[in-house]
Amino acid sequence: MSLLPLFQVAGQLPEAPAIMNKSREMSLTGSMSAIVNLSITEKNGSQRLRSISMTTKSYPEGVEKRFIKFLEPADVRGTAMLIIDNQNTQDEMWIYLPALKKTRRIVSSEKGKSFMSSEFSNADMSSPALPDFKSRHLEGSSADKQWIIESIPVDENKADEYGYSKKISFINTSNYQVLKMDFYNFDNVLFKTIEIKSVYPIAGGKFIIKDMTALNIISGRRSEITMTNISEGVKIDDSVFTVQNLDR
Repeated sequence: MSLLPLFQVAGQLPEAPAIMNKSREMSLTGSMSAIVNLSITEKNGSQRLRSISMTTKSYPEGVEKRFIKFLEPADVRGTAMLIIDNQNTQDEMWIYLPALKKTRRIVSSEKGKSFMSSEFSNADMSSPALPDFKSRHLEGSSADKQWIIESIPVDENKADEYGYSKKISFINTSNYQVLKMDFYNFDNVLFKTIEIKSVYPIAGGKFIIKDMTALNIISGRRSEITMTNISEGVKIDDSVFTVQNLDR
């Protein structure tokens, strides 16, 4: 996608939805595999660790497919998720639970729920469909080399689905990298912040999020996802991204 359509008459800001779309595009990776380390830290400092293998592949029309399998600890080992991240339509998610020997689809009402007991939600594991939100610039957007964009769900059903009333994204103006996201609950109170701490650069100026933290402002719980053993451009068979592969 050319950057030119983003820019209108001189002196005007690029349209907010176009920025959100470009930001998503810059994180589409082609294909990659990595080990994901998830740490969950309680307010009192106690910590739980999870190790996950992740495989990702991009497809035409802005579709990205992601296969996640839990390696450690033993109580979640073998749990697997398939995520089909669509650009303009509802994402699709399935989960396999080895204790039940059952695969089921994660319905839209579960998107706002916790991802494996962390401060990240299931929806945070994919990019939200752009038509699900009305986005606009907030005051100060483009100052300090970052855009400040407010995204509000288009209706109450979408708000319930994602689990928040609005999201404010802080995006680097030079490379479209999301720096931070603030999430507000239905009382319009800030309840969660996700901060992107580092990225892994890939071809074409794109990037993979390497380290991000989610902080629950209300409970004080913190979760962090870090990626290691990143392999970019690996050959991945399409059969990996099937529901049938979840219980293998």
